[in-house]
Amino acid sequence: MLRRGDQSERLERALEGGPVPHDEETRRLLATAGALRPGYRRDPARGRATREAALREFQRALNPQATREDAGTSDGLDEPEIHQQEVELSDGGRLLLSDIEPITPERAEKSKAVIERILNSERDRQQR
Repeated sequence: MLRRGDQSERLERALEGGPVPHDEETRRLLATAGALRPGYRRDPARGRATREAALREFQRALNPQATREDAGTSDGLDEPEIHQQEVELSDGGRLLLSDIEPITPERAEKSKAVIERILNSERDRQQR
């Protein structure tokens, strides 16, 4: 009960032009109060768009899209091949590179150098 009284005080202060409270419920009440003020009109196009979107979602829930028997075959949506390569780091650690494109030796060495540089800078930072 005490919380409700505190909320109504904050709402009154905000309606009088004071600071807007941060809690969700009071902000919703402020928006509702603003919608009830004289001369307020909701954009009819926005109302129609909201109604149409709700009806579309309702129809989609009632009539789910039919699934094909041959779904996943030659439709371009097959799982891509994942290329992986394990690289040994200079400190004895291992780096696993994964990509959908083939991993070239140059790319593996470049990735290894970047990771080693990051690890070395982290070690230096932790030792300070």
